[in-house]
This record gives sequence, structure tokens and C-alpha cells, in this order.
Amino acid sequence: MSATSVPIRPIAKGTLVKLWVGIILLIIAAAAIAYVGVSSINDKFQSSDAFLAKNAKNDGIETTESGLQFQTIKAGEGPSPTATDIALVGYKGMLIDGTVFDEAPQAPFPVGQVVPGFSEALQKMQKGGEYKIWIPSDLGYGPDDQTNPQTGEVAIPGGSVLVFEVNLLDFRTQAEVEEFRKQAEQAQGGPQAPGGVPQGLPPELQAQLEAQLRGGQ
Repeated sequence: MSATSVPIRPIAKGTLVKLWVGIILLIIAAAAIAYVGVSSINDKFQSSDAFLAKNAKNDGIETTESGLQFQTIKAGEGPSPTATDIALVGYKGMLIDGTVFDEAPQAPFPVGQVVPGFSEALQKMQKGGEYKIWIPSDLGYGPDDQTNPQTGEVAIPGGSVLVFEVNLLDFRTQAEVEEFRKQAEQAQGGPQAPGGVPQGLPPELQAQLEAQLRGGQ
């Protein structure tokens, strides 16, 4: 499982606007953390309950009314995203035994269209902040196994607590994203690389967009 079909590498400071323009071209292909169903935790998930109960007693852990567990590693600044915003995050997703099932240094997520626990957590974050969250199964993928689409192997067993380390890099409103989309469309009329990719984006993102288009042909 991955947040983008071609992971976005970190780019130099000061190129965030160009990154957002590029993200508009990638976002259709971005596979956000999809919500596949909600289920009440039953006896099958008692080990998860025990883990969360113990984890809740650790210093700095906030447990919300929904059951989400949230820890601020480094405070950010300013307002928090809303459910209608698009968030740009760096993250690592793990099982409670430390097994990493997904990670990306930079990936766009529609805040209101990811699993409920991740959505709730994003709306508690501030730009520039670093956080760790623990998502109970009923706020994540529920009781069903989640398989790796490339290998067919189980990546996340049903009933798993999801653990995420998250950096909130930036977020934008839908109106701002629409403006970036228009900028990207206008850029299509300017100098372009083979395959129709506008020039002027950061080199790493430029290469990814070209690869994305080649892969779709």
C-alpha cells in the first residue's frame, strides 16, 4: 500500500507552491488511506483493547471521545485543517509490533476522505507539527484483512490498531487547490516536456510526473 504511485521525494524549502501545483496533477492517482468500513471491536480484538488501555496511561497521550489516541511530539503553529481541506503530510504507518505497512515523505490527503481516526487526528494538528497517533480498529480498517495490491499478501490484519507518525507539512482549502489546478492547466499551454508535462516544476517532481504519464499510456 502506498500513498502515491510514485513517492514524492523531499524538495528544497521555498518550492511549496510549485509542489502543490504538481500535486494537482498527481492527486487523481493518489490512493489516500481509504475507508473500507466501520465495525465495533469484538472479542476477536481483545489484544488490541489491552494494548490501547495500557498505552493510554503513558505520559503525553490524549484519548479522545472516539477512542483515538494522540500525542504531540513537536507542536505546530496556526490553525488546523478542516474536513474539507487537502493536507500534505509525511507519515509512517505501523502495526503495534513495529511492522511498517506504508510510508511517504510527502503525500496529499483529502482530510474528510480518509479513515475516520486519521481524519480526526489531522483536524487536531497544526502546520509544522509532528505527531504520533494510535487508531483503534473501528476508526481504521475494521475487521477485514487489508492486502498489498501488488503482492496479494496481507499487509494489515483485520482488527489491527494503526500507529502513525505524522508531520503536517501544509494544508490548503478546496478553493486554493482549485486555483492550483487552474495554474497547472495554464502551465500546459507553456513549455512542456515529452508527454505533455509542464516545465518549471522541481526536478524530482518533474521526473515523477513524466513517469506517471508514461505509465498511464
